[in-house]
Amino acid sequence: AATEHAMDEIDVTHALDLDDPPVYFNKSEYIQTSSGNKVSRASILKGSQNIYMDGKSIVRPHAHLRGDLQLLRIGKFVNIGDYSVLKPPYKKYKGNFAYFPLKISDYVTIGPRSTVSAAQIGACVLIAEDCTIAERCIIKENSMVLAGTVLPPDTVVPPLTVFGGNPGRYLGDLPESTSAVLKQYAINAYKRFQQLPKG
Repeated sequence: AATEHAMDEIDVTHALDLDDPPVYFNKSEYIQTSSGNKVSRASILKGSQNIYMDGKSIVRPHAHLRGDLQLLRIGKFVNIGDYSVLKPPYKKYKGNFAYFPLKISDYVTIGPRSTVSAAQIGACVLIAEDCTIAERCIIKENSMVLAGTVLPPDTVVPPLTVFGGNPGRYLGDLPESTSAVLKQYAINAYKRFQQLPKG
């Protein structure tokens, strides 16, 4: 009966190559802020007065941040992938749309082509490529959402779990070390993102 209890804990260290080579960017193609953010000139930031970034985050080309709808709060060491969309969640109320802030904590990686309309994403979270995180989802800290996952509205992803599939569902537990691994992964992604050397 014990073997039927739950899927074995998933080893995240194999899934994340922490020794990848540097990724070089052309200085003319990125805006670098005083707090260390690196924002692609090919990204789309609507309502930039409502977009707060704590620093040392990367916004890749063609990422679309919808600060025109509501506040976007983005922590440190957040990597926002190419063609991803961050859109504050809404709720229909008496026939009207009301938008709510979207808060992303520190050390979060959002893969390319993923659309995120969550209410909240905790620290040390990996959302892989091609995901749809629907309205008002809450993704707790130290969790992973696998590539191609579609999380239905109002889904709560508990800490130290993996979700995947369409519709997204619980697939297994993560070890306690996940926090340190995903934190290091996010920091490494930032450190590896370097300005192209002259010449």
